[in-house]
This record gives sequence, structure tokens and C-alpha cells, in this order.
Amino acid sequence: MPAKRSKDAKPSEGSGKLVVTAQQSRFHTEMDEENNLKEIIVKDLSISISNRELLSHATLNLQRGRHYVLHGRNGIGKSTLLRAIGEDQVPNIPRGVKVLLLGQTQASPALEDGLGSLALEDMSVLEYVVRSDEVREKLMRESAILEKALEASGTDMMAAVRALRKVEFDRLSKRLHEWRQIAERRSGARGKESRKVLIALEEEMKVAEERLEGDVSVEEMSSETKRAAELLSEVQTSLELMDAAGAEAKARSVLLGLGFSQESIDKPRSQLSGGWKTRCSLACALCQSVDLLLLDEPTNFLDLPSIIWLERHLQSMDSTTTVMVVTHDRAFGDEVAEELMVLREQQLSRFKGNLSAYETDRLKQYKYLTRMKDAQEKQKKHIKETIEGNVQAAKRAGDDKKLKQAASRKKKLDDRMGMQVSAKGGRFKLNRDLAGYHTSKRDGIEVPTFDPPATMVVPLQPADLRFPGALVSFEGVSFSYGKKEILKEVNLTIHPGDCVGIAGLNGSGKSTLVSLAMGNCMGKGSALKGSIQRHTRARIGLYSQLAAEELESISAERPSLTALTHLLEFANLSPDDEQPARGILSGVGLAGRIASDVPIALLSGGQKVRLALAKIFWNPPHLLILDEVTTHLDTDTIQALVTALRGYEGAILVVTHDRFFMKTVVEGVSMRSLAAQSRPEDEEEEDESEEDSEDDEGGDGIKRPRTVYRLSRGKLIKLDRGMEQYEEIAARSATKLGKT
Repeated sequence: MPAKRSKDAKPSEGSGKLVVTAQQSRFHTEMDEENNLKEIIVKDLSISISNRELLSHATLNLQRGRHYVLHGRNGIGKSTLLRAIGEDQVPNIPRGVKVLLLGQTQASPALEDGLGSLALEDMSVLEYVVRSDEVREKLMRESAILEKALEASGTDMMAAVRALRKVEFDRLSKRLHEWRQIAERRSGARGKESRKVLIALEEEMKVAEERLEGDVSVEEMSSETKRAAELLSEVQTSLELMDAAGAEAKARSVLLGLGFSQESIDKPRSQLSGGWKTRCSLACALCQSVDLLLLDEPTNFLDLPSIIWLERHLQSMDSTTTVMVVTHDRAFGDEVAEELMVLREQQLSRFKGNLSAYETDRLKQYKYLTRMKDAQEKQKKHIKETIEGNVQAAKRAGDDKKLKQAASRKKKLDDRMGMQVSAKGGRFKLNRDLAGYHTSKRDGIEVPTFDPPATMVVPLQPADLRFPGALVSFEGVSFSYGKKEILKEVNLTIHPGDCVGIAGLNGSGKSTLVSLAMGNCMGKGSALKGSIQRHTRARIGLYSQLAAEELESISAERPSLTALTHLLEFANLSPDDEQPARGILSGVGLAGRIASDVPIALLSGGQKVRLALAKIFWNPPHLLILDEVTTHLDTDTIQALVTALRGYEGAILVVTHDRFFMKTVVEGVSMRSLAAQSRPEDEEEEDESEEDSEDDEGGDGIKRPRTVYRLSRGKLIKLDRGMEQYEEIAARSATKLGKT
């Protein structure tokens, strides 16, 4: 279940102290607690965690109904920003704005406690999603209480009165709690007024408590019974407006869209694995009516048809709902984004368009402004030389008038240099484009700067196999667990240098096939037919979807364990011989103190992925298996990994739902044909990559075979058109998803 904004929320334990400040004034929308514009403007926003500043005097502006993608590198503070908004720690967000956060962690205990006596783990998946909507549940509870009391009023005349007073007491309790929070946040004259309201509510609360058990006169009984009927009518009207009766049908449609089967929807949620529980939480978020929906990596654990379905669902959402998404799936982000919000250098900048358009525009601006600046520098140098020549000539001739003219030209020179166009691209006009007081008559030419490119350097050459042969060969392999047949007559052969990709739905058997290739899948109740042959000297390295979780378990047992110490132990090296280990860690992006001083428990998800890769490349495998390796990596790091793998001489087997990664690593498609050039040096890299793609050769000079398979209903099917063909299949499947 997603975490809703709690009015007295506190920073999560174990995540460091979160400090959030912003500009506040009596004119700000926060002062209008009933603000219904639903637009968020927070100025001078600063966020720090554990004394590390993530945002510094930034501006957060979210317009109602827009879809934003929050972009930035791993560890820069994207998830922290979403958490600060979702936990109501950002001042100036009107309390009338209903916010819901789907984080990368499990459900909020505070929310589950708020559902009272509900046995959450005993609920079916469908019931869990339906009952996650607190507003609907509160109205349904009130409706049930009032309706039952009015039906019983024939035999118990006090029933309607007790029900009314109970509902009014609960509503007053909630209102009192909210005003306590408001009074704490306000100061000055408005704070004084808030405290007056708070005192009045506290008095009302005392009266309400007394009325719960107090006597009732005949007149009160008649009037309050009538009020109970009126309140029931209001509650039922509210339920009709929010289509409460259709909540179950909507929840079922969303669950089917996210890949649940009809049978699994009605099973207890407690039987779900971690990945399916995450999908269940995403369904809870999508089924609720909110003003601001915050989604942190929503595509984790989704297969491609569900990702495409989610793209379409977000695009078709209520136009009054603002959506902010953090995602590293480039294709998904490009489809969802109406605006890109870039978190960089502790600032937030907005761009109308998606990531690919942003990268193209930024590089275009860089080239344009660089040419403008170079031309102005050349012009300025020429004018200076001309002025100096005129000064020398005037001095020789003793012409004071020309000396004054030269001095005047020199004085005005700097005022003429700067931006030649307005922000809209038209001709610069001083009184329009630079109004107010300024030290110069033109804005300076600010050429965009770029972050240092993400790099990943890994050993490229496995040890010599000494004799040829296939690394892994499946011949007519069928595998079943109990009565369930998972693989049927699978034939697959991987030779040195091959690039193989496997796509398919979650639960289709991809991880089972990988485990069989590793020789780790035979257990009690399983049966294997056919033959699996492995090269006797081949070494197979696996990055598993569970790699990050395994590192978390290790760090939980040894909280002070660092990446360097862990790699030394893994490689059986002594602490005195740490240089090779540091070299590997530095190559994957864990350099210096991050490797030696920061405990694994404090590393981000992307950094844990890097550590897992360092363990694999410590002794480069002949067959590298990457099972959903992109899950926690940002877009720049994914591109760095693609570049690193381009020269890898061993065979590569990729299991992923990431279209960009599959096409670039397995099919050898140029990155720049799928992602825009994002920095100046990309042009040179593109020339080199084009040469590589033309040769399509590995380090041994042999043409690399590249094949993409689809695993469906236990059968391995070769896709002649690769990932493009699977995208078409997934798009057709996505159209059918969600239909009950």
C-alpha cells in the first residue's frame, strides 16, 4: 500500500535526519488551508539529510494536471525530495492538496495502523487494493453506522442520536488534530488566530465527549434524528460522486493491467512475493483519487506489457491529477513526461518535453551559445585592437577629440557584448528584456555545463579456455516443478562471443532457465528432461535480481562492512593487498572513501549494483549473465555500462524488460539512434561506435552473433526482428490487459 502524506509525519528511521526549509510569507498559499487551485509553488527550497545538502534555494513549481519526470543521477536526492513532499515536510504546500507517495519501500506502518481492525495480511489482493483508499473507507464506515442506526430507530429511538454523535465526534477529532499541526506551523498574528481556533475546537471536543454519554431530550432526539438522516444523504452523495460502487471493478482492471491473473487477485496478499507486493502497492496508488501522485521507480518488477499498459494508464488519468515520476527506464519516461524536472547541482530546472528532447535541446543550446561566445570574443578582440590603433594614431597626431572618441568606444565596449537575442529568441531589446537595475546592459552568455560522463571500466578479457566448444548447450530441455511444467523442449546454445537476449513475461521461466544454466535449479519436487552441457573450463558469472537484497542481508549482519572489505574477503585477498580490489571498485564507480569508509548499508541501490558487478568482474567470466541489471541504475550509468560491455570478449546473456538496454547490448544498436547526444564529446564517441557497429566484431576479431529470444508458455522462440518484434507483441498484450 502506498504511503499517504501524514500531517504529523516524521523522517523515516535509519535514513538520517531530514531538514527541509523554504520561503514562507503571510501571502503564500499555505496560509489558505482550503486552497483549491492545487498548484504548488515552493520558493527558496533547501533540503539536507545527515548534513549533506541536496537542494539549495531551489524553486519547486508543479502545475495542476501536468505529468513530470524527475531526472537526475543516482544518489542526488530524487527519492528524498519525493519523500519530503509525501511526508508533508515541505512548507507552503497547501494542506488542501491530497498527496500520495509510492516509494521504493513497502507500505507505511502508520497507514496500516490507521485502518483499525482490518487484518491486512488476511485480505485478498483485490480487497486490499479497494480498502487502501482511506477517504472511501471513512465514508463507507460512516454510511454503514448511520444507515444501521436509522434502520434500528423503530425499536431503539436513541440509535440514530448515538450514531450521529459518534460520527461528529470522529470528524471533530480529525479536524482538531489538523488544526494542532497548523497552529504549530504558524507564527505572528496568524499564529495567534490559529491558536484561538484551536482553543475553540478543544472546547467543542469536550462538549462532544460529554454528549456521547449524555442524556437526550425529546426535542434533541427529534432534531438529531433528522440531522442523522441528512448526514447519511450527504455521505451517500459523496460516495456516488467518487464512484465508490465502481471501486472494485476499477481495482480489478488495474490489477489485471499490472499483470495479476484472475486467480491471483482473489488470493490472500500474504502469499505474494516481494515483487508482486510492490505491484499491489502500485495498484493501490493508481486506484485512488489524489491531487498529486508521486511514483518512485514504478516500473520495477513490471514486465514489458505491464510497462506499456502503465504508460497508457498514466496518459489517460484524470486531467486534475498532477503526477511526478522518478524512473530510469528511458522509453517509459519519454512516453509519460509532459515536462522534465532536472535535479542537478542542488537546483531544480524545468523543460517542456521528455529526456531525449531535453538532451537534444541542451546540446543544441551549447553549440549555439559556444559559437556566439567565440564570435563575440573574436569581435571584441578585433574592436580592442582597432581602438588601440586609433589611440596610438591620435596620440601621434595630438588629436584630443579622437582620443575622447576612442575612450568612449572603449567604455561602451563591454555594454555591447552579451546575449544578442531575448529569451524568446527575438532581437534583444534593453527596455523589454533587461528591465530594472543591472550592472551591465546585456546578460552574459552562459554556456550550459555538463556533468562529467558516467564511466564504467571493467576487465574485458576472460581467461583462455584452452580448447573450443559451446559454453552452455540446452538440448530438448523440459523442466517442471511438481505438476507445473515451466520449460518445454528448450534448445539453446551459447558459444564464446555470443550476445543473447531473453525477453518474456514475469513468471514465464526466464530465471529458471538462467538457474539451469548455472546448474543451481535442481531441488526437491523438480524434474528435468533433456540434456544441459557446460564447457568444463568455462566460468559463468551471474548478476541476479536478488543481488542488491543479498548485499543488504550481508550488511544487516555486519553493519560496518564496506565495499572494499567485502570484495577483499570475496577474492581471498589480505588487507595489505587491496590495490587490485580498489582498481576494480574504482572502475565500476566506487572510488576512494566510498569504497573504503562508507558501509554497504548506506550505499544507494545503484551503488549496490556496482558492487555486485565488481564481484563478477573480479575474475571475468566466459559467460556473463545479466538478469535485470538496470533496475537501480540511472540513465547515464546504464549508458556507461553499455559502453563497457561493447568491448567485452566473453559471451553475454541478457534478461531484461529495458528496451534500450536490450537493443544496445544484445542487438548492437547504436546508443545515439535511441538516445539523443547529451554532451559534446558524444559526437566523437558516435563516430567510433558507428565504426564498431559496422564491423560488429568482438575483441578477437570474430563477428559476434546476436540473437533475441522470447520465452512464452515454456517455449523459447527466436525473434527474427529482435526487440522491435517483442515490443509489438507486448503492445498487443497491453491492449488486452485490464479488461475484466
